[in-house]
Formats: sequence, structure tokens, C-alpha cells
Amino acid sequence: MSRLSPRPRIVALDVIRGFALCGILVANVRPIATTVGLLPPDGGPPTTADLWLGLLVDHRFFPIFSLLFGMGFWLLYESAGTRVVLARRLLALLVLGLAHRLLWNGDVLTIYAAAGLVVLLPSTWLPRRVVAVASVAALGLALFLGGGILVVPGLFLLGSALVRYGVADRLDASARVPAIVGGVALVPAVVLGYLQASDVRFFTAAGLATAVVYVCLFLVLLRGPLRRFLYALFAPLGRMALTDYLTATLLVLALRPLVGGTAEDWSTATVLGIAAAVLSVQWVWSTLWLRRFRQGPVEYVWRLATYPRRARHGIDRSHEGSVEGVAAERVAGTGADVPRGGRLGHRG
Repeated sequence: MSRLSPRPRIVALDVIRGFALCGILVANVRPIATTVGLLPPDGGPPTTADLWLGLLVDHRFFPIFSLLFGMGFWLLYESAGTRVVLARRLLALLVLGLAHRLLWNGDVLTIYAAAGLVVLLPSTWLPRRVVAVASVAALGLALFLGGGILVVPGLFLLGSALVRYGVADRLDASARVPAIVGGVALVPAVVLGYLQASDVRFFTAAGLATAVVYVCLFLVLLRGPLRRFLYALFAPLGRMALTDYLTATLLVLALRPLVGGTAEDWSTATVLGIAAAVLSVQWVWSTLWLRRFRQGPVEYVWRLATYPRRARHGIDRSHEGSVEGVAAERVAGTGADVPRGGRLGHRG
């Protein structure tokens, strides 16, 4: 399984991860400020802005991270060639998640680590065809049982299967396929989004369809003239997704007393303003940090736990340093090598 050289970096993954980080933070601002996992329904009629957030943001972004996590898991396995490394990585993630739960009960790292140990790690012994079928079955079962966070195992398996079938290596090959897939997914995304307003059973399915549209949209845009702008805007956040995920909780909690009032009563404009402030700070420090270092500080600690012997001997495996373990990447459509550097979320 072990590769003789680092896999070239698929820059689309960083850009999509960074974009998803923005949406997840918007969805998580209120829950973080109340330190609970999910906000209870307040019983009042939703505002127009809340309806748009539910249509465009809530449960639209964490599926993207779940998919990317599954993709990165298999990429790491290809690089490491041993399941011991995978187990150490997931156990270290579990520790980070448990520590994060001391600040916010809605942390998703513990869920990702547990699902990884129970689902992803055993899947490495299975043929890719079995993994692909299992991913579809798991997603179908999750939707039947009510969706929500239950879709994570299925998305993990789907991401792993996509890499094993070579999809990750062809993300920047053409804009035609993502354009077709995104166009097809747009129809159920709109229909299910409309239905979710009156029936919450459609909420998760609408989120999955919308997530597909978002991913395909960015894959298309990365083949056009906006690719460099999108990389500069979103890639620094995506490359330091774990660091930014954890520090966002600290920043939102720090801003809470300055904003005043109760988080449940914050307007959509207030939520967007807080998210914009946090993301602006994170973009600046992520950009500056990555000019000097190959990965974020928490990502580096995670790598130390994953490769304690190599880290102790100073061996640089920067291509394994991201939240999902995706390695050095090529800017889509340019052919230029880019030095490598999720936010994960509960509601996003």
C-alpha cells in the first residue's frame, strides 16, 4: 500500500474544505455561544432569514467534511501502508474531541473518531466494490432512521470508495462531469429544500443534495478564471481546518459577551457578522502561518501523535499533515505545484 513518493496535491479539496468551513461556522455560531450541541426549537415562527439559512446552510456543509474525511483516510492509508498509523490518528482525534467538548458539547471530532474506528478502519480490509455498496446502504439506512449525524458513516465509506476508484485523481481533469452531476443534483436539492420547510424528514436529504451541488459548483469554478482567487480565499482555511475548527469555538465564546443578549435571540445579521469576524481573523493568521510552516499548529500536534517515531527523529512528512491527510496538491487547471498545508461541524 505504501507510496514511494508523495501524492500530488488536489487543490480542489483544500478550496472545498475552506468553503465548507465558512458555512459550518455560520451554522454553529449560535450553538457554540450556548455551549450546547443543537439549539432547541423556540416555538416561534422562523424569520425569512432563518428560512434561507435552513435552506442554504444548515446540514449542508458537514456532509462535505464527512466525505473529505473518508477520502483523506484512504489517502493516508496509501501513504502510511499500515493500519496502526490510522488507529493512532483516530485515537488522537478522539482525545482532541473530548478536550473540545469541555468548551462546547456540540463537538463533532469525537463522533468522527468513533465512526472512523468502527467503520473506516475495518473497511480497509474490504474490496472497494464492497465499500461502495456499503456506503450506499449506510446512507439509505441513515435517511430511513431520520438522517442527521447518522449519515456520517455512509459518507466516510463513500469518500474512501471514491479515492479507491480514482475519482480523487481526476477532480481537476474536466469541468464537464461535475457540471452534469451538479445540474442533476440541483433538481432534488430545490425540491427537497422546498419540502423540508413543512416536513423535517426531508431535511437531511435536502442537505445531501445541496452539498453535492456546492461541491460540483466549486469543481467547475476551479477550472475557470476564478481558480486563483478561490484558492487564495479558501485554501488557507482548508489547510488549517482542524486548527480553525477548534479556535473558532474560543473566538465565538470570546465575542459572546461583547455582542450581548442571548444567542437564541441573535438575529441572522448578528450571526453572519460574528462568523465574518471570526473567519477574517482565521484567514489572516492561516495565511501568515502557512507562509512559514507547512501545516497548522494543531495539525502538527496531530501528526506528532500519528507518527511519534518519525516526528522524534525530525522526519518531515508534510504531505500527511492535513485534517484528512490529503497531500501536496496541484492548482486545478494550472499545472503548477502548490505547497501543501475541515472544519468539521455538527449542524453545518
